[in-house]
Amino acid sequence: MFYPEILLSIAYLPPISWFKYLLNADVVCIEQHEHYIKQSYRNRFHILAANGLMALSIPVVKATNKKILIKDVKIDYATNWQKQHLKSLEAAYRNSPFYELLIDEFLPFYTKKTNFLFDFNYELINTVLDILEIRKELKFTNHFVETDKYDYDFRYSIKPKKQSKTIIDFVNIPYYQSFNNRFSFIPDLSIVDLLFNLGHEAYGYLKIDTHT
Repeated sequence: MFYPEILLSIAYLPPISWFKYLLNADVVCIEQHEHYIKQSYRNRFHILAANGLMALSIPVVKATNKKILIKDVKIDYATNWQKQHLKSLEAAYRNSPFYELLIDEFLPFYTKKTNFLFDFNYELINTVLDILEIRKELKFTNHFVETDKYDYDFRYSIKPKKQSKTIIDFVNIPYYQSFNNRFSFIPDLSIVDLLFNLGHEAYGYLKIDTHT
């Protein structure tokens, strides 16, 4: 399905469905004036590890105002979460077909320190788009957009715990995953799962028209 214009939330190495929507939209706008939502893809992503589904989260600085805007959320470097995330990626994907080819693209994000979560995520998303050779301009909201003002609003439908029914228009087709000898196929993991397992063929996977 093709969308004339969509609204997405920012996300940390977003799930495959996030990029599926982006690729099938003419105009992509990212919300930067919403209030930060805990336990969402805004600061976490899911991978398939040796023991099953694993969530990796970026710690953020606690704000005095509970209703802090997503663009103002700062990353907390009190713990060495970068080292932990990098080790987790290596353990999960070092034997996958395209890990060695692509991991260098992500290494800078686990050594340098970026102050704001939004900026960190945005730079990572652009890195993924470069790997996929997707040329698409990303726009940003200049104010909070009410939920009933946008025809294709996916800000709150792509979430870790329970997907909205809007995701049904994206049917997940199985592909090779690491540890597939231990676990059944797990759909809609982070885009890194698709990249490390399929490489540049990930683009073709995202373009498959599975709308029913």
